[in-house]
Amino acid sequence: MTGLKLTIVSPEQELYSGKVDIVLAPGIDGQLGILPNHASLITKLAEGELCARIGAEEYYFAIHGGFMHVLPDEVIVLADVAERAGEIDAARAEKARQRALGLLTKSPPEERRLTEVALRRSQVRLKVARRRRRRHTTLSYPGVDDGV
Repeated sequence: MTGLKLTIVSPEQELYSGKVDIVLAPGIDGQLGILPNHASLITKLAEGELCARIGAEEYYFAIHGGFMHVLPDEVIVLADVAERAGEIDAARAEKARQRALGLLTKSPPEERRLTEVALRRSQVRLKVARRRRRRHTTLSYPGVDDGV
């Protein structure tokens, strides 16, 4: 099989390891699209949505910082925090978003940055959770669930 070997790890766990056709990741300077034979690079990741495509299937992850190492046939994501779309509790993420919005106007300047981080994190989690729900899919994540 041609493609890229993708590995996504966080300090807590390995979230994915397997072959993919393309990786779309949140770089600090914008969205990165990685195809096989991409030039080697190391980049810092922003908070955002990472998408791994295998044929017509798409697998989504919420990424909250970290680094990505790209080689011509491999992508390694070392995330500060990462979650699979199916593991995100959308109701809890929405409560966190509402709480952060409420605190944003009340936070003293020295605490405002932390509140903004919490708000961004909850927004990313909601975006990824809602995307999975719109697709009405119950896909397992190959490479983790099936031992690939």
